[in-house]
Amino acid sequence: MSDKDKVAKIFPCSQSEVLAQSIADHYGMSLGKVNRLEFSDGEFQPSFEESVRGARVFIIGSTHPSSDNLMEMLLMLDAAKRSSARHITAVMPYFGWARQDRKDKPRVPIAAKMIAKMLEIAGATRIITMDVHADQIQGFFEKPVDHLFASTIFLPYVENLNLENLTIASPDMGGSKRAYAYSKYLESDVVICYKQRKKANVIAHMELIGDVTDMNVVLVDDMVDTAGTLTRAADLMIERGARSVRAVCTHPVLSGSAYERVENSKLEELIVTDSIPLKQESPKIKVLSCADLFADVMKAVHLNKSISSKFLM
Repeated sequence: MSDKDKVAKIFPCSQSEVLAQSIADHYGMSLGKVNRLEFSDGEFQPSFEESVRGARVFIIGSTHPSSDNLMEMLLMLDAAKRSSARHITAVMPYFGWARQDRKDKPRVPIAAKMIAKMLEIAGATRIITMDVHADQIQGFFEKPVDHLFASTIFLPYVENLNLENLTIASPDMGGSKRAYAYSKYLESDVVICYKQRKKANVIAHMELIGDVTDMNVVLVDDMVDTAGTLTRAADLMIERGARSVRAVCTHPVLSGSAYERVENSKLEELIVTDSIPLKQESPKIKVLSCADLFADVMKAVHLNKSISSKFLM
């Protein structure tokens, strides 16, 4: 029996059970059975409650903090390897710890590189992820990486808004490549925010490069953490004459006072995916599901088909 004739199996990590169920529904199969034994000191042990011998296994789990989420993915990969699964794919809608992708000062780790090696040692033979914080992280792996873009989800939504005088904006210089890709597809102008930080998550100064007068602005970024950058950028653009400001961010980390900042800001709405489950609902936050995208790519991978049609940029 060839690989493509074998049935794939999909298993969820506990932090991504809802998204995993949506992916499995779109794929057209049931989730595999997993049990999680928890000890009183916080240690836990996941186990597959069905055979995976010789199978292609997809393990779905985002690795946002706490570190238990990453640990659960690693333990699930190891369990699949030791259960003789033939192909083991780590499906990580959000690849956590990716902001530490280089040494930006002396005596710090390169966490993204370390985690790439940990995933491979644990047993991953392939990685599927979306909008990693730094593109070069793909090069940290010796195994195949399918790096998907949430633009395939966001661009149709933005187009359907039918905004006049549309302008795409990046909240910082690092996101300018992403902003230019969106603007090229939407045939719109681009503006860039330049910011200086006192320290992580604290902005000392922000300036706008470009004119937003009478424009409907859409900010694009890969993630929103404390929402300090996004909300300050939105307020600055309204001060500079923008008609409206929206934000499109793939991963809703939304830590600290992020929800309060979003609700009190000049943002019309914040559009995110369900790569990370929201901690609470907000009238300003719109969630678009990435389940269809991941299910389609997983099925193509299993059948050894091309996934190039899933890339709009």
